[in-house]
Formats: sequence, C-alpha cells, structure tokens
Amino acid sequence: MAVLIGTKNLPLPILQGGMGVGVSLDGLAGAVAACGGMGTISTALCGYLEPDFEEDHDGANLRALDRQVRSAKKAANGHGLVAVNAMVATRQYADSVRTALRAGADAIVCGAGLPKDLPAIAAEVPESQAALAPVVSSGRAAALICKLWERSGGRIPDFVVLEGPLAGGHLGFTPEEAAKANSGTTNPLHTLLQEVLDALAPFRQKYGRDIPVFVAGGIRNGHELAQYMKLGAAGGQFATRFITTKECDASLAYKQILTNAAAADISIVKSPVGMPGRALHSPLIERVERGTQPAPSNCMGCLTACKPATAPYCISRALMAAAQGDWENGLFFCGANAGELLSITTVREEMDKIMKEWMDSQ
Repeated sequence: MAVLIGTKNLPLPILQGGMGVGVSLDGLAGAVAACGGMGTISTALCGYLEPDFEEDHDGANLRALDRQVRSAKKAANGHGLVAVNAMVATRQYADSVRTALRAGADAIVCGAGLPKDLPAIAAEVPESQAALAPVVSSGRAAALICKLWERSGGRIPDFVVLEGPLAGGHLGFTPEEAAKANSGTTNPLHTLLQEVLDALAPFRQKYGRDIPVFVAGGIRNGHELAQYMKLGAAGGQFATRFITTKECDASLAYKQILTNAAAADISIVKSPVGMPGRALHSPLIERVERGTQPAPSNCMGCLTACKPATAPYCISRALMAAAQGDWENGLFFCGANAGELLSITTVREEMDKIMKEWMDSQ
C-alpha cells in the first residue's frame, strides 16, 4: 500500500490536490498528511490574508508560504508527506519553489505549464531531498518532461500526477474535450493512464526504478481508486471532496456553496489565461458570458500569460473572492463530481472512507 516517493515512503496512496487561491493551505495539507496521505499547499497567492498583501504581494506570498509549509509539517508529525503545488504560469513560480524547498517541503508538484527548469531550480537548494513531479494530461507530455529533465539535469521525475479532463480548475484539454468528458467517450482516464505508463516505461527501465503515477480528475471513491491501481496507477489524487471538510482553509460559505450545488451548476469556463477550466456557473461567469463584467483593475501581475488589457476579469481577485465565499464575485473551481458533495465532513472521515472502499475492492 505504501508508495516510495523519492527517498520517503507515503503510507497511503492518496494525494490531496493543490487548490488556490486560499483553499489548500497548511490547515488542509497538514490534516491530510497527518492521516498518512500527501497534503498539498497551493502557492497561488498563498499570502492573500497577510496584512501587507496589497502593499507587497511578493513578500507576503513567500513569507506565508514558508510559514505554511513549516506549520503543515508540524501538523503531519511525520505520518505523511507535505507537498507544494507551484504553477509554472505564475510569475513567482521559481521563488515559490525555492522557498518551499528551504522550508522543508517533501515534494514539489508543478503544472499549468511545462516545468522544464524544475530540476535546475531545485538544485539551488542542495540541502533539500524533496521529490519533484510534473502534472501531465498525456503520455506525450510525460515523455517530453522526462527527456527535458534527463537532458538538462540528468534526472527523471520522482512521481507523476496524471490529470484527466474531469478535474476542476484549469485543464490541459480543449473546451470541447472537457465538455464531453462526462460521457466517458473522450480521453477516459484509464486510457490516458496506459498512455502515460507506456511513455514512462523506457525511463523506468533505464534508471532501474519506478516512476509512480497518481491519477486525478473525477475519481469518485476508493472503489474507483482500486480499479485504477489494478491498471498500474500507484494511487490517486483527490481535491474537490476535501474542500467540504472542516480543515479546508476556504471559508465556511465556500463549503456551503459546494454542498448546495448540483451537477447542472458545473460548467466549462474560459480562464483569462486562455485555458479552459471547470467551475460553478456563478454570477461572475454569467456576467462574463453577457459581456457585462467590469474590466479588471489593480493588476497584481501574478500570471505570466495574463493580459490585463484584454482579460474579461481578474482571475486572482475572483479566486480570492471565492475563498471568502463571495458568490457574486467569486470563481468557484470544482471537479465534475462536485454535485455529489452533500455535507461538511472531516479529513479523517474522508481518508478513512476512501481507504475502506479501497480495501473492500481488493
């Protein structure tokens, strides 16, 4: 059951996906790690609650990240692992990785772009033994990352997160593929898993070690996790179901909005950074569709791909509003199965439920 992640053992094959802004910080990540899983802190504007955030975005984010990693590690008490999710598309990507490594993160997970320079950044903090992992959506992407890391740093990923089209937040698929994913006819996760396993096989053989693959996006329960593990996955990543836990760092209002949502409330939206995403069809999205959403102001310059002059709204401000439970102005990212969340539980209850279902499926 335990999975070797770099030089450390992960007791349970469960990853908690990184969720920003302000959804998965040290509270949630520490609780998941304390249960034996891998809790993940999102670096996306993780210092938005710092008193000086509006005056010093960069300093607030890095200061908060350092504190949150140390806090989550303390909460974990050696039972599980604490990871940090750093999006390549953010301007503070490299600084966030360095800060997380110096604070003692057990793993760095990178998506929303190609983390081709992640090994080089990690090498700047030689005292860290953190595992490095990319988030991919295809076998082609997995093979490309391996080639780039091997060529530039003489290493390969310690593990890989395969995110399918049923995931929440930004997606590595076209809007059409994401919209059709619920039918199971477009890019089913089991097909993508085999593609990634095949792409990684030559590198496993060359380096004489495993590259664990964790599947993500639409995994409903431990029964489905068991099926993917029988197909070769090392484990699974869950995200949206952890939002409606008491330990989640988002506001109670956010959690209640999710528990009141139905499947029909979930839609594919276009992000200001040019990528499709899955979120609740909130008043913000309705205004964007009607063309009545006010233009963004006070740009923080947080995303490298964002163009404030043409962006329909500020995604960072919208995600901050969501974390505070502001239904009118928030962007509420969620997975395809968010409509199945009916009540607020605890991390321990969710972890125990997943593992019981997993064991019942053996």
